[in-house]
Amino acid sequence: MKPWIKRSLIALTSATVVLGGLTACGSRGDHARGWSDERVTEARGRMVEKISDKLELNAGQKAKLEVLADEMVASRKAMRGESGDFRNDLQALIAADKFDRTKAQQMLDQKTQALQGSGPKVLAAFGDFYDSLNPEQQKQVRERLERRGHGWWGRG
Repeated sequence: MKPWIKRSLIALTSATVVLGGLTACGSRGDHARGWSDERVTEARGRMVEKISDKLELNAGQKAKLEVLADEMVASRKAMRGESGDFRNDLQALIAADKFDRTKAQQMLDQKTQALQGSGPKVLAAFGDFYDSLNPEQQKQVRERLERRGHGWWGRG
């Protein structure tokens, strides 16, 4: 497959995942409060503590998990962009009689650049964390991922 086709498919898939995820987060219900920086920080802390407890991490492993969590939060902020309000941005695209393709492409390019910029850091942090785990802990992670349909780390 030609590199530009591969990059285009990756960008399109990434954009679809991002748009779907942001739309889902923007829906009403339990998420009506939105994800403020404080709420993200709280969720990050709970996630780190829950994973640390489930895997019985030592101090070094927990530090690597903290780095991973920080990178994920930074990646989230980069994906949100300057306005941070995807719903209003999307509504602005469809407010007129014609769909603003240029603005939509700019939004897609911005999300793609953010993903390309933060993705390698997140992958490196995850790799460092995973490699620091002992074989039994790695097995637990793999088993959790296999049971992903039942919720991540007991959630759901």
